[in-house]
Amino acid sequence: MTEEDAAGRPYHHGNLRRALLTAAATAIEDSGPAGLSLRDLARRAGVSHAAPAHHFGDKAGLLTAFATEGFEMLADTLARVGEESGGSLLELGVGYVMFAVRHRAHFEVMFRPELFHRDDAGLTAAQQRTRAALRAGVAGLPAAPVGPAAAHSELAAWSIAHGFATLWLGRALRTDQIGDDPEAAARLVLSRLFAPLG
Repeated sequence: MTEEDAAGRPYHHGNLRRALLTAAATAIEDSGPAGLSLRDLARRAGVSHAAPAHHFGDKAGLLTAFATEGFEMLADTLARVGEESGGSLLELGVGYVMFAVRHRAHFEVMFRPELFHRDDAGLTAAQQRTRAALRAGVAGLPAAPVGPAAAHSELAAWSIAHGFATLWLGRALRTDQIGDDPEAAARLVLSRLFAPLG
């Protein structure tokens, strides 16, 4: 039986975690991570205002779970793109940009460590999976760098893809120069640097 608060709202939900994370995505898309509140999430999910705190502890705990979910989805996306493209660094970069476009709320939280518990074990594991997928793209280059050069190349590739995604999401790019299709625009821009490499 589901417990209810004095107003008749349930403390528990069929899948409270999923409902709250879905509500968080909508809330962040509406007003950004700074405007997120557990009380608003509870209202959106149709549960007691105490339910999110009971499940996640606090706002940082919820955003830790949200960022972890984002990194897991990004790692899955990059792994799939890597398999489908034979490890093309360009396609991994385009896949990264498209993840940001399709999962903007997650993307806005994932790289804001002041919002979550950055030492969380699940978060760290998900981040490492994402890095491994990017590392595989660099390792697959014809003249793959090794040692410190490999780490620098991974950072460069990530910075380029992340920078383009951020500029696109911030509407800082002129569509009369690159069009209004983010996938085509990402491929156009990233190919200037990634395609000659691999």
